[in-house]
Amino acid sequence: MPKTILVTGAAGGVAGYLRREFGQVYALVLSDLRIIDDLGSNERFQAADLGDIDALRALMPGIDAVVHLGGQSVEGPWDAVLDRNIVGAYNLFEAARLEGVNRVVFASSCHAVGFYRLDETISADAYFKPDSRYGVSKVFGEALGALYADKYGFDVLSIRIGNVAERPVDRRRLTSWLSPRDLAQLVRIGIETPRIGHQVVFGMSRNTGSCWDNAAAYRLGYAPQDDSMDHADSIDRSPPDPGDPAQVYQGGPFVLAETGGDPWKR
Repeated sequence: MPKTILVTGAAGGVAGYLRREFGQVYALVLSDLRIIDDLGSNERFQAADLGDIDALRALMPGIDAVVHLGGQSVEGPWDAVLDRNIVGAYNLFEAARLEGVNRVVFASSCHAVGFYRLDETISADAYFKPDSRYGVSKVFGEALGALYADKYGFDVLSIRIGNVAERPVDRRRLTSWLSPRDLAQLVRIGIETPRIGHQVVFGMSRNTGSCWDNAAAYRLGYAPQDDSMDHADSIDRSPPDPGDPAQVYQGGPFVLAETGGDPWKR
């Protein structure tokens, strides 16, 4: 029998790619506040609000693993980030624990380390340098993953997702691009790998010249099939403007999103 996987944030774009790439491999329980009506034969939909732990607990019976994509997907007001990404992430992990589900693939983000420069090479164990309130919330989610792995015996893969798309669209995303089929491979590693504990990896394809060292993912068996440089001929790769922080830092425009913030005064 195929495993049954709960996907939160299932109406979003990343989940759409994942559903396509998974095909019939898993039985999927799709959850979001937005109704999904284009269901496949292996899918069912059940609405739930991340702020409602009882609704989340009701999603869990029969679930083998959770792919947590839900929440605020970009920078936003603090109240929105707090409610959706911090309270919501805690509710998700705690609902899983209370219902005996102990495997989570957590959609973290490259914005947890967005204040590293593009000319620096970092590995997945690099210390946090969030570029926004959104980035801070992803640091919190990774910390939850570590807590629930160490205290409650969960298996958690935190994927610092870059940019999921059919192809990269600019110079910065030559570093962060993640093809849909490589995304699906990483998520399947999180679902299938035994005794993973808590691991953090970058959500990137095999991007030649990237500022990210993804050895942590390769140790888990990740073998990406795509390379952003295969699309580089169509991208302007002019040297970055050193006076534009959005071109200098890995977080791009997210480093400018804080009202009144000056990323040069650090």
